[in-house]
Amino acid sequence: MRLSMISAALVAALVGFGSTIALVLAAAAALQATPAQTASWVTAICLMKAAGSAFLSARGRIPTVLAWSTPGAALIAATQGLTMAEGVGAFLLAGALIAASGAIRPLGALIARIPDSVASAMLAGVLLPFCLRGLAASPSLGPIAAAMIAVFALVRLRNPALAVLAALSTGLIAAFWGAPPALALAWPQLTFIAPQLSTQALIGLGLPLYLVTMASQNLPGFATQRAAGYTPQVAPALITTGALSVLGALAGAHTVNMAAITAALCMGDDVHPDRDQRWKVGLAYAGAWVALAALSPEVIGLLRDLPPGILTLLVGLALLGPLTGALTGAFAAPPQRFAATITLTVTASGLALYGVGAAFWGLLAGLAVLALDRISPKPR
Repeated sequence: MRLSMISAALVAALVGFGSTIALVLAAAAALQATPAQTASWVTAICLMKAAGSAFLSARGRIPTVLAWSTPGAALIAATQGLTMAEGVGAFLLAGALIAASGAIRPLGALIARIPDSVASAMLAGVLLPFCLRGLAASPSLGPIAAAMIAVFALVRLRNPALAVLAALSTGLIAAFWGAPPALALAWPQLTFIAPQLSTQALIGLGLPLYLVTMASQNLPGFATQRAAGYTPQVAPALITTGALSVLGALAGAHTVNMAAITAALCMGDDVHPDRDQRWKVGLAYAGAWVALAALSPEVIGLLRDLPPGILTLLVGLALLGPLTGALTGAFAAPPQRFAATITLTVTASGLALYGVGAAFWGLLAGLAVLALDRISPKPR
């Protein structure tokens, strides 16, 4: 194990954790999770990422690192009226569908047929309200917001992957300057949460969670491996991440999936000159996530002591990158732009019908518009 592998794995883990942990806490709050359930959620998902990364890297002898579903967390945070038990039921469905996509090829092929523009527009509709709320929270923070935004913009010029982590560090320093928080060391604990299966949660949250995880996380993750010259182990990766997601759901965690941005940090020549040895970075990455799982109670307590506006702004900054990618994909194909606009608008509106959330109706509306465009006669 080279020092460069440990360094790359540590940076990737810290970036993945620090840049989006606030979004996971927002998702837990939206499901009315108790402090114990929230702590269990974070601990379980860290351990799932560690186990999956180590197993898949050792099995395939290629660097494979997992992440939690960032757009999935945003989707959960945007839901209303669901309980934690109903959320667990939705997480179970999403994990089972991901595993089935690896085991049953026609199902994976069916999901792959959803146009990229509509899938990207649905994701953009989920992310856009969070970015807008982040900007709206800035005036209440005053100089703290200005400092966070300035640091984010400057660091992004040199290293976009570290920009959100730098903004978080700035917010922590500004919030606790002169009054450091009192941290009590505590061991993380997993809490079993019995699922409650409701149509509202399964259709309104479980199905969209599966779709955004597949389209926005797993597919780019496999593409990142291909770009680095590796052949992805698609079926084993989907079965493994799906099974881990089902197991973690019982402790309150949402889905895990292939990493894309953080994966790129673990596959370069600077990690190891011999590309056949780079798979070992997955073991170091797993060790880093085990350490983060052990420290999760302290991290959660620290973030909870922050002024609420700081986390709102941080989430908005963290989602600017994914929003840019989603908007680019949504409007890349001119013939599908109107359908993408409808999908984005319906999803971002927060529309809920029959207890089913806006993401599902946005996807349905976009597909309906595309179908009408294809069957209608074209004007001369």
